[in-house]
Amino acid sequence: MMTRRAIARPDLILLILAATCWGLGTVISKRALDEIPPLTLLPIQLAVSLAVLLVLMRSRGVSVRGGGPALIGRLGILNPGLAYALTLIGLVTISASVSVLIGVLEPIMILALAAVFLHERITPALVILSAIAVAGMIMVVYDPSSEGQAIGVAFALAGVGCCAIYTVATRRLLPEAAETGQVVFAQQAHALGFAAILVAVVGLVGGSVAPTSLTPIGIASALASGALYYAGAYWFYLGALRHVPASVASVSYYLIPIVGIAAGGLFLGERLDPLQWVGVAIVLTAVVAIFRLRSDAAPEATTAAAMNATASRTARP
Repeated sequence: MMTRRAIARPDLILLILAATCWGLGTVISKRALDEIPPLTLLPIQLAVSLAVLLVLMRSRGVSVRGGGPALIGRLGILNPGLAYALTLIGLVTISASVSVLIGVLEPIMILALAAVFLHERITPALVILSAIAVAGMIMVVYDPSSEGQAIGVAFALAGVGCCAIYTVATRRLLPEAAETGQVVFAQQAHALGFAAILVAVVGLVGGSVAPTSLTPIGIASALASGALYYAGAYWFYLGALRHVPASVASVSYYLIPIVGIAAGGLFLGERLDPLQWVGVAIVLTAVVAIFRLRSDAAPEATTAAAMNATASRTARP
């Protein structure tokens, strides 16, 4: 039988911080993309992220080597590497509104994958509240004038699928790693290698990879978005994912567009209509309700291992 507990406050704070970093990083990335091609921006952001992670780990006396099983580091190729590339390809033929709507499917995919591969117990309440959060998100981001081609939607869905698989696979392997920071560093180092190869290939086939112009604001946006979107967000998210079921941790994704909207209103002067405000309220209410649910603390295998370890210690003379 699985043990059950409410989400610990430190883990809840980490999930909120991760969503905040992703939301702010998205807004700042939009400014950087005005001057830097998307596939060129990614390795810049990842390089900045690795530098920030290196400073954080050195300050804590943690070596960058290690990080648990080799496979968990290579998952960085999947996300942010391949997932980001597929999403960018999809954006060529679909609107940003359609892209956001497709992104809403990610937590739903994680729910299904976590139930099948991690044996997490998905309660009816969690499913219903997740559906309510999705409905609220649609109210916030849906644009009747938005459109997109089928091929673009397919690429965007593939990118979201990569992210969902990444979360579930990382959740399974993360307990085997001694330090979460080492995992984040290893994953993003692999992602940087993938991004660098991608840029080289695009450059060789004649694609645009060099910035047409660079201003101090553009450079600052690239640096800040890398520190927030990759170093900060993944550090916080994986820190919580070590202790929180993937199906529950993924709920924090619903907060990302809300943070982005708030940042857009603060820095870009964007405003919401009354229906969108209703959607924001629905999303926040659903997310708070989900986080208040008692959730599975660990897969059955983890619980069984702990019980066996306790029995072994008891049997010792």
